[in-house]
Amino acid sequence: MSITVRQPGMQTTVQDLGRPMWQHIGVPVGGAMDNAAHRIANLLVGNDDGAAALECALGGVALQFSRPALVALTGRDLSASLDGTPIPAWHPFTAHPGELLVLHSGCRTTIAIAGGIDVPVILDARGTSLRAAFGGFHGRALRRDDVIPLGPGTARSDRMRAYLDARGRIVADWSASRALLPPYTTTPTLRFIAGPEYPRLTDASRDVLLRDTFRIAPDSDRMGFRLTGQTLSLVTARELTSSGVTAGTIQLPPGGAPIVLMADRQTTGGYPRLGDVIAVDLPLLAQLRPGDSLRFVPTSLAEAQAAYCAREADLQRADRALSLRFAAGADGTR
Repeated sequence: MSITVRQPGMQTTVQDLGRPMWQHIGVPVGGAMDNAAHRIANLLVGNDDGAAALECALGGVALQFSRPALVALTGRDLSASLDGTPIPAWHPFTAHPGELLVLHSGCRTTIAIAGGIDVPVILDARGTSLRAAFGGFHGRALRRDDVIPLGPGTARSDRMRAYLDARGRIVADWSASRALLPPYTTTPTLRFIAGPEYPRLTDASRDVLLRDTFRIAPDSDRMGFRLTGQTLSLVTARELTSSGVTAGTIQLPPGGAPIVLMADRQTTGGYPRLGDVIAVDLPLLAQLRPGDSLRFVPTSLAEAQAAYCAREADLQRADRALSLRFAAGADGTR
């Protein structure tokens, strides 16, 4: 089973949840920019949450199916159609052979398909590392006429599709609840935990960081989001030993314009680390376009952990609900 790329969009790549176990030898983690959208999309079609899916930047994508498939689209402000019929986000739907799925708009959209994208596993993952040119589909963004292989569906995804087929439905009557969706906005306030060099900011710069609005610069990418606004400075500038960084690390280069590291970040960095955006808020950051704005607010490690645990509990409840509904023999399934 496969899909054919009729229009690749600005940048569409195969992504999963990354390679976190290889940072010690300098391999970037990579993976989905919005891991909440990625995990929920896979949940909706019966995949494991780390199954490989497509990540599309800013729409303009068209895919044609060779066989029946169960599909879900997640992300911010997306619109899509299947052979001209509008398809809602955050709902699974069935696509049939020859039908064309068109993603008209969106920020970073996850397209999850039952069975996942069946590309080779390299260093424990299938995701694309663009700068290193490995993983995913030949280590690159998708191009027109690429034929992307799909894996076999899971027992749950097969029952999901059988349920829809038996009722003559295209769009499923189950979806991600509002409580499960990240609270996307074009002007998020991002919580961060202060980093080692945060105390070295001047008083004026600390006030700017906590009070002012920053914007996403046009030269931002999957490696990091450059921010525009008032520049920041340290009390004293000195060379730092390169240290570990993570998704959400707020670095301060010599020019004074912060950078927030994203999915394809390097494994270590030598710029001052002002803080780290908490994991639960990273999807809000990932779904910003150039020109969108954001603010920062400090939080504690305990609050960050509580927010993370609450999100994981929500995802586990959703997974259990679908497991019960589509267990063998339940709700008319086999």
